[in-house]
Amino acid sequence: MVERSGWSRAMRSIHTRILLSYIALIVVSISVSAIAIHEVLVIRLESRVAEAVQQEFLEMRRLTADGHDPRTGAAFTTVQAVFDVYFRRNVPSNEEAVLAFADGRLHHAALSRFPIETLPEPVLRAFADAAGAPAPGPERPPLASFDTGSGAAYYAVLPIRIGTSTGAFVVTILPAAERAEIAKLQRYGAGVILGVLVLASACAWLVTGRVLGPVRQLTETARLISQSDLTRRIPVGRQREAAEMAGTFNAMLDRLEAVFRREREFIADASHELRGPLTISLGNLGLLDREIAGNPEWRGTVALVSDELVRMGRIVNDLQLLADVDHPRFIQRERIDLATFVAELVVKVSALAVRDWQLDELGPGQVTADRHRLTEAVVNLADNAVRHTTETDVIALGAVLTDGELRLWVRDTGCGVPPMDQPYIFDRFRRGARAHLRYPGSGLGLSIVKAIAVAHGGRVELVSRPAAGTTFALVVPARPGEGTPPWPGS
Repeated sequence: MVERSGWSRAMRSIHTRILLSYIALIVVSISVSAIAIHEVLVIRLESRVAEAVQQEFLEMRRLTADGHDPRTGAAFTTVQAVFDVYFRRNVPSNEEAVLAFADGRLHHAALSRFPIETLPEPVLRAFADAAGAPAPGPERPPLASFDTGSGAAYYAVLPIRIGTSTGAFVVTILPAAERAEIAKLQRYGAGVILGVLVLASACAWLVTGRVLGPVRQLTETARLISQSDLTRRIPVGRQREAAEMAGTFNAMLDRLEAVFRREREFIADASHELRGPLTISLGNLGLLDREIAGNPEWRGTVALVSDELVRMGRIVNDLQLLADVDHPRFIQRERIDLATFVAELVVKVSALAVRDWQLDELGPGQVTADRHRLTEAVVNLADNAVRHTTETDVIALGAVLTDGELRLWVRDTGCGVPPMDQPYIFDRFRRGARAHLRYPGSGLGLSIVKAIAVAHGGRVELVSRPAAGTTFALVVPARPGEGTPPWPGS
């Protein structure tokens, strides 16, 4: 599996995901709020425009309802007379234009305060054509709009009839300044929102960091915990949920520590207590063997029992070693010259049995490791190779330093390890499917090899094919850092 980069791990962390979710929620909320505020401002703008148009229409309605010229007292006989009085008495507001059409022609236009100088011809024709339409009620007039270079302009038309004379009173408003204010307000709001978003994100990062602090402590504690050190605990804070989580996790660690401690104590006590009876039994069998020297059948029985007791003694010793793996001083590192060390190993293992002992490769250099534990591991591998080979087979040793690691291997040309057994070959009390037919054993030898390698901070490797031989390798750091704690046992 390809290891993820630091950036990828950071993006996938719960801290980052909570922050991104929080930012997304803020962005969505702000966007919805901004759209809603914009719509409210537009609606209020249209409402003010409608009120301004209604005000002008009320003036015109009062004038036509009275029916007389306020200066002369004469009755209006044409719409032109009404328009003349209106334009003489009223001045359009800012961004407002007032137009009057009489008998289909433009009679008067007040465009001095309108943002544009002229209106489009199609719009003027539409205003003129509206002269004969029915007059709207007293409620707010319905607004229509037309496009200009400065935005949409709102307008309403009030048809007027005096006798046989018809006309159209038009009020149009182009709120360019107010639209500019709305746009300016939106720009300022966007800047404020961006600042709030940055500030809120920073606050959210700090808050989520504090909230997730117990989770990080739990993760770090779980990472540092091993069978050799179950004493670490998470500090119990004041926050209720965090304190409950820390207390629950610490209680679980207490139970695990008690279980592992009882397990180690049981193995150590059992190994210690069994040595005495085994030694006494073997001693008495030796005396009995001399007494029954003339009885071959009894001698065979005594030999069988003695062999089983010796095997039981080896199991006890192996269990004691595996129990000691968790001890902080299980590994005693020293400087080792590789060439001298491997030469000694070849001499030691070649005495195990008659085989074609060879040296594959020996690289120069020095390593810092436990000489005796490595020797024990290699002897176990060599003994395992002897059990799976014949006198004509090759058993070879090799050692080389590569990439800061010591690779120490034992290779044989024996029967090999079946593929179905390879995933479990280093487990305790696990043996090959047909191993019991070839030799007696407890299934702890390769477990000890793995425990020694892992205690050095390394690993074991296996390459094997049936009928093509097997290679077991220990790979351990050649220069472990100062103060490197022993690796937990397998």
